Amino acid sequence: MITLAIAGKPNCGKSTFFRAATLAQAEIANYPFTTIDANHGVAYVRTACPCQEMHVPCENCQDGVRFVPVGLIDVAGLVPEAHLGRGLGNQFLDNLRQADAILQIVDASGATDAEGNPVDIGSRDPVKDIEFLQYEMSMWMYGILSRNWAKLVRQAQARDFSLAAAIAEVFAGLGITYEHVRDATEAVGIELRTAGEEDLIGFCRELMMISKPMLIIGNKADQAPKECLDRLAEHEVVFASAAGELVLRMAAEGKFIRYLPGDRSFTENPEANLTAAQRAGLQKVADFVQTFGGTGVQKALDAAVFNLLDRIVVFPVEDEHKLTDGKGRVLPDAFLMKRGSTPRDLAYQVHTDIGEGFLYAIDAKIGMRVKDTHELKNGDIIKIVSVRK
Repeated sequence: MITLAIAGKPNCGKSTFFRAATLAQAEIANYPFTTIDANHGVAYVRTACPCQEMHVPCENCQDGVRFVPVGLIDVAGLVPEAHLGRGLGNQFLDNLRQADAILQIVDASGATDAEGNPVDIGSRDPVKDIEFLQYEMSMWMYGILSRNWAKLVRQAQARDFSLAAAIAEVFAGLGITYEHVRDATEAVGIELRTAGEEDLIGFCRELMMISKPMLIIGNKADQAPKECLDRLAEHEVVFASAAGELVLRMAAEGKFIRYLPGDRSFTENPEANLTAAQRAGLQKVADFVQTFGGTGVQKALDAAVFNLLDRIVVFPVEDEHKLTDGKGRVLPDAFLMKRGSTPRDLAYQVHTDIGEGFLYAIDAKIGMRVKDTHELKNGDIIKIVSVRK
């Protein structure tokens, strides 16, 4: 399962975002370090279910909307000099090992200082929080590399020694590959064997951005003054109100409203007996949703998976005519695949044995056999034919 990590300084709304995205219980409070141990949950990305296009009944979507699970981690807030062990820095950074991408939560309202303590709204430039997290993560990675650098340089004197491969091995626990190291080296334009401290810091920053792609989320945008929103708009930011999303998801769970995560509007259930205060609270969220095209929470999850990680959704079936599995269930599975994946890649993701016994695949939408080098597209329905079951 793809895993996303929620990162940022304390008290920027990370735990509210986590709870809104997962409806899992997480302590929420207006002070730093509410989260001590990482919270783990399951969130969902939103895509169209092909059941309506293919005119088949499906019990795995809601009104043609399919939600595909991803892992979500809410970790302790990061403070300045975390890479030196300050605050809960080491614990926070270590939790990022599990993440494929990072959702960086920024307090768009400018109402918390660098440590996460409450200050007057708009008194802090939220852009500083973007830079600070990237710096801390880069320096953390540099610290790991520098502890191993003298040994690596000595080994690099051997003619057949690959310094890039050795660096990848140092960072293997972070999911960093030789290709990541190679691409980062080319991007910063340095010769690793002769690199100095500044070059290596720049290299680590690039390596972090390549291996742990980051999406910036301007949370608390419903409270943000225009100046803060304008400053963040200069960057690629998803504006969000995690608190607003949490209100909508809980109201929908209680059947007070009809709302699916990612919808651009919601409707009140005629049978709901809402109080004036509840109706006023929902109206505030409705105003934000109308202005920003949603609460931003689902948009952020989708952007991280489909854009940052470049994934598509593919539906494997056993019966290409009825679009069912062996138990007769219609479109029971939805797999997140790297763009450019082939039917053979899908076979391996379904099960190693099926991948090893792969013969060919059938595109169920067109009812035709496709080559094992065929590039899968988002929304494809694929039958795998294998010598193994």
